[in-house]
Amino acid sequence: MYLGLDLRGGVHFLMQVDMRAALTKRAESLAGDARSLLRERGLRHAGVARDGNDVEIRFRDRETLDSAQRLLAEQLPEMQWTAGGTPEDLRLSGVLTTEAARRVQETAVRQNITTLHNRVNELGVAEPVIQQQGADRVVVQLPGVQDTAKAKDIIGRTATLEVRLVDESTEAQAAAAGTGPVPFGRERYVERGGAPLILRRDVILTGENLTDAQPGFDSQTQEPAVHLTLDAKGARIFRDVTRENVGRRMAILLFEKGRGEVVTAPVIRSEIGGGRVQISGRMTTAEANDVALLLRSGSLAAPMEIIEERTIGPSLGADNISKGFNSVLYGFVAIAVFMCIYYMLFGVFSTLSLAFNLLLLIAVLSMLQATLTLPGIAAIALTLGMAIDANVLINERVREELRGGASPQQAIHQGYERAWATILDSNITTLIAGLALLIFGSGPVRGFAVVHCIGILTSMFSAVMFSRGLVNFWYGRQKKLKSVSIGQVWTPPGGTTGTPVVKA
Repeated sequence: MYLGLDLRGGVHFLMQVDMRAALTKRAESLAGDARSLLRERGLRHAGVARDGNDVEIRFRDRETLDSAQRLLAEQLPEMQWTAGGTPEDLRLSGVLTTEAARRVQETAVRQNITTLHNRVNELGVAEPVIQQQGADRVVVQLPGVQDTAKAKDIIGRTATLEVRLVDESTEAQAAAAGTGPVPFGRERYVERGGAPLILRRDVILTGENLTDAQPGFDSQTQEPAVHLTLDAKGARIFRDVTRENVGRRMAILLFEKGRGEVVTAPVIRSEIGGGRVQISGRMTTAEANDVALLLRSGSLAAPMEIIEERTIGPSLGADNISKGFNSVLYGFVAIAVFMCIYYMLFGVFSTLSLAFNLLLLIAVLSMLQATLTLPGIAAIALTLGMAIDANVLINERVREELRGGASPQQAIHQGYERAWATILDSNITTLIAGLALLIFGSGPVRGFAVVHCIGILTSMFSAVMFSRGLVNFWYGRQKKLKSVSIGQVWTPPGGTTGTPVVKA
C-alpha cells in the first residue's frame, strides 16, 4: 500500500496558470491561421499584426476586406471580426469571443494537468496527487520526493520546440550585425554561443509533431545530444523542407517561459527522411536529460507560477504514522475490552470479527493499490466503531429473543435474521453519504471517502457472516444447547414464562 504525502513526506505545490499567456498564445495561433487562409485564397493584405489578444489585418481595398471578413468569419468562428479604419487604411480586427476565451482557459488547465502527470511519472513518483483547485490553480503533491529543487524545476518549466528557416539575405545579415532593422516577417534570436540569428516567422514543425525524445550523444563529436522522433506528418514535412532547402540553414529553437533560444542551426546538406532528428550543441549531459524529459512529456499550454510550497519531512511522516497507528490500536483495544465484559463470549466473537474486518479492509486497500493518508487512517478508526455497531445490534437482538422465551439455538438464529434488515438499512444510508463524498470531494476528502466506503462493505460481511460462522462453530457442536454466554439478560418485572438459563 502506498503512503500519502502526510505519512511518507514529500513536497506540496500550489501552482497558478497564467491565463493571459494562454489567451495570447491562442490569439497568436489564430493570427497564423488567418495569414495562411488569406494566402491560400489569394486575398492580398498589407500585414497581419497581433496586439495582446486582438488580431488586426490591413487591406488596400474594400472588396478584398469584405471577402476576407466572410472567409475568416466562416473558417475562424472563435474570433469576432469587425471592419474599421479609414478609406486609406482599411483594417479588419478580430477579438476572441467570450465562449472561445473560456474554452481556451479550461483547455489550458486540463492540458497543464496532463503534462504535469507525464512529467511527474518521468520522475518516478508513486501515486502523485495532481488536481485542479478553483478556476486557474493546480495542486501538485509528490510523496517521497526529497530533491525539491529538481522537482520544482521540472514541473515549473515550459519547454516547446520549433523548427524555422534562417534568413541569410543581405537585410537579415545587416539586422544580425545591428546595422539595420529586422525585415518584415522575421524575428531576431540568439544562439547558445551568443551569436544573433534572423529567423523566418513561419514555423515548419513544433513539439506537437514529436513522438519521442531521448538523451544521447552525437555520433561524430560525442557531445551530449537529444534524439527526436517525429510522427508521420512531421517526418513528411521535414523531408520536404530539407529537400527544397539544401544548402540553407535551419534553426531548432527551444522556448522556455516565453523566451526562445536557438539550440542549433545546422546547414542542410541533403534531404533528411525517416523522421529522426538530432539536437546538439553546447549542452551538458544533465541539460540533455532535462530537455528530453520536457519534450517527451509535452509542453505546458500556459506558464505556471508556484505560489505556495510546503515540504513535509520523512520524520514528520513517521510521527503521523505512529500516532495514526496508535489511535486505531487504542480504539480497538477499548472496544474489545468493553465488548468482552458486557457480552461475555459473544463479545469475544464480536472482537474477532472486528479484527477480521480490519484485516480484510487493509487487504482490499492493498489489492487496489490505494494511497493511505491521515484521513484514511481516520476512516479506518471510524470503521471500527461502525463495524461494532452491527455486532451490538445482533447481540441485543439475541438477548431480546432470549427474554421472549426462545431457546438458545432459536434465539441465535432469529437474532441474526432479524438484525440483518436494520444493519443493511443503516449501512446503505451511510454508504450513500460516503459515495457523495467520493464523487463531489477532492484530495483528502476523497481519500477518506474511499476507505469509508470499503470499510462499510467489509464491516457488513465480517459482522454478519464471519461472526455467525464463529457462533455456529462454537455452539453448533452441542446437540442440546441449554445456555449461551451473552452477559446479563434483563427480564421485565415479574419475569416471563419459559425464560432459558443464560450464563452471565
